[in-house]
Amino acid sequence: MTPRRRSQISWALYDWANSAFATTVLAGFFPIFFNQYWAQGVAPQTQTLYQGLTATVASLVVMLLAPWLGAIADRRAAKKDFLLAFTLLGVVSTAALYLVGKGQWGWAIALSIAGRIGFFGGLSFYDALLVQVAQPREMDRVSALGYGLGYLGGGLLFAVNVAMALEPAWFGLADAALATRVAFVSVALWWAVFALPLFRHVPEGAARSGSTGWRELLETLKHIRELRAVWMFLLAYWLYIDGVDTIIVMAVDFGMKLGFASDSLIVALLMVQFIGFPAAIAFGWLADRIGTRHAIYLALAVYAAVTLWAYRLGSVTEFYLMAAAIGCVQGGIQSLSRSYYARLIPAEKAGEFFGFYNMMGKFAAVLGPTVVGLTAQFTGSPRLAILSLLGFFIVGALLLARVRDPLQAAGTPTGSPRPRSSADASR
Repeated sequence: MTPRRRSQISWALYDWANSAFATTVLAGFFPIFFNQYWAQGVAPQTQTLYQGLTATVASLVVMLLAPWLGAIADRRAAKKDFLLAFTLLGVVSTAALYLVGKGQWGWAIALSIAGRIGFFGGLSFYDALLVQVAQPREMDRVSALGYGLGYLGGGLLFAVNVAMALEPAWFGLADAALATRVAFVSVALWWAVFALPLFRHVPEGAARSGSTGWRELLETLKHIRELRAVWMFLLAYWLYIDGVDTIIVMAVDFGMKLGFASDSLIVALLMVQFIGFPAAIAFGWLADRIGTRHAIYLALAVYAAVTLWAYRLGSVTEFYLMAAAIGCVQGGIQSLSRSYYARLIPAEKAGEFFGFYNMMGKFAAVLGPTVVGLTAQFTGSPRLAILSLLGFFIVGALLLARVRDPLQAAGTPTGSPRPRSSADASR
């Protein structure tokens, strides 16, 4: 294996590592365990408020820190150092959830906020390292490999943890509560162990001269404003990824409102994970054939169709089919958005620019759920609530059409790298 290929696989393995937190902690066990164990006896609406505030506080911290720290990381060639710090924060906080006793919801919230900051805060630096391991023509495939491994790794550990919670005796555990606490430790260990190859084999970019801090951040904002392709893509991404993320976080609630059993919803989550593995990698291949932007359009078309389908959804079987359709495109649209953006930005400022990219992603965690929630509140229909997301995909696609493809603009033949500089991003 060549050093270059080793660095690409090592980079992608970090997705395998940290996705366990997204599946087992964020989407799976924490919400249920918080309500039934840590916050037992707290009013249901208060439990929901506490969980919502937990996500909001963590998102605000990451939004404020990511662009600023990204600028510092670029200047000092410290992207791996910052990623290591956030990884350690996430790992330690997740493992510490094992120690939180019944009724100690305050500690659970504090550790969850720290874990989320570790997870989301590290993504900017991880994404920025893509430009260190892949040439522009390789970025779709390498980014897709990362998301594919993330779906597979996160799904495998989630499946084991679900088995632990359902049948704790098989694993020598006393009950489901202990099994859930052990699951948090397993996530921490998984994250720590599989993150190691990145820190060993992925190269760091060169340091740049100049100041760091808020002045640098303001310069980056000015730079983005001057690069039409970058800010137009960020606006398009903000809208369509808002719809994607809202479906991810609202799908289980939607199924529950339609009366589907919780076991069926867990099966659907696992389907998305395991279908997402080969599908994300396939999208990297597809982008090479039809172009990255056209592959994103295809994914957006599927999401638009899913929202229309959800309006008339009537059975668990249809819910499974809808989950399968989402699994086919979810990893693809995430991975190709990352690689497309990586080709638009100046490589020497990847940390700063990916700080803004992930900041837009965090902003997207606010608007979509709010629209869905308000629609459900005023109409009383969960079907109309999901249908309200259709506009996010349509407008996002229209804005994306106004972004000039960087490879086509450069006239680069397939398989050939092109120079990376600030001038490239202004095309």
